[in-house]
Amino acid sequence: MLDACGRNIYYLRLSVTDLCNLRCRYCMPEEGVCKKTHDELLTEDEMIMAVNAAASLGISKLRITGGEPLVKKNILSICSRAAEVSGINELCLTTNGTLLPGLASGLKNAGVSRINISLDTLDAEKYAYMTRRGSLSQALAGIESAVEAGFDSIKINAVLIGGFNDGEIAELAALTMKYPVDMRFIELMPMYESGQFGKNAALPADEVLRRLPQLTPVSSGTGVAELYRLPGSLGRVGLIRPVSRPFCDECSRIRLTADGRLKPCLHSAAEFPIKGLGLEEMKEQIRKAVMSKPARHGGLDGEKRSGAGRSMNAIGG
Repeated sequence: MLDACGRNIYYLRLSVTDLCNLRCRYCMPEEGVCKKTHDELLTEDEMIMAVNAAASLGISKLRITGGEPLVKKNILSICSRAAEVSGINELCLTTNGTLLPGLASGLKNAGVSRINISLDTLDAEKYAYMTRRGSLSQALAGIESAVEAGFDSIKINAVLIGGFNDGEIAELAALTMKYPVDMRFIELMPMYESGQFGKNAALPADEVLRRLPQLTPVSSGTGVAELYRLPGSLGRVGLIRPVSRPFCDECSRIRLTADGRLKPCLHSAAEFPIKGLGLEEMKEQIRKAVMSKPARHGGLDGEKRSGAGRSMNAIGG
């Protein structure tokens, strides 16, 4: 499915909930979000219909997101049914990892092949501060359970924040010495909730290369991350630069929020509702969303905020 710029759009990120068991400071308000009614959210059947509609138009990669998708009681059913949709060749999931110990093997059996786990610090006090209620030990147990479950790919994502975790770059990267994982450092995007960190928080990913001169580049494939390797490591270190080097020209994705709105671009307020529609109507909205993808989003930095119109938990991480 080609957009107006000729980009191949084959990747759908489906948010199954805007709720989360954590309250990460760059993602959502401390008080959480106002819980929507059942009628405001996509039902499981509507989600699967949307996946079918998207797959029929050329979507082959699906990522389940939230909020925190593992707080969704029917998450295994959603994943299992999505994995069976004709045309979906890759089913991925993004999680904070704290609920993985009880669900990792079930997710693998349901068809999830690749999993991303958010982990911004290895300091227990900092973790509690950032998440406002989380436990580092639970997150680390989640990583262990993911490794034991045998997913095809495990990626650990850390948002790079000056004055918070830039002193832990080497320690976080060293996780690739212990586990066969990709440790990815992501530049802090100026979203709705991220302003509290201040201008000095926005570090370019080059800081990782400065701190780890022993990194050697490896083939990055088709993903958005630049990949490197520490000598003797089991996994790789990735750099994702949505601020210093936007990858709009290679963007291959659209997003569907938990309340049933297609977002052609993460940093645009444009949305296309699909809740309550039938299969053919959903297809038409997907076509419209894809064709409305902007060539590039506006510049992002400490002064220019995202135009998304929602916090990350309400969009889908």
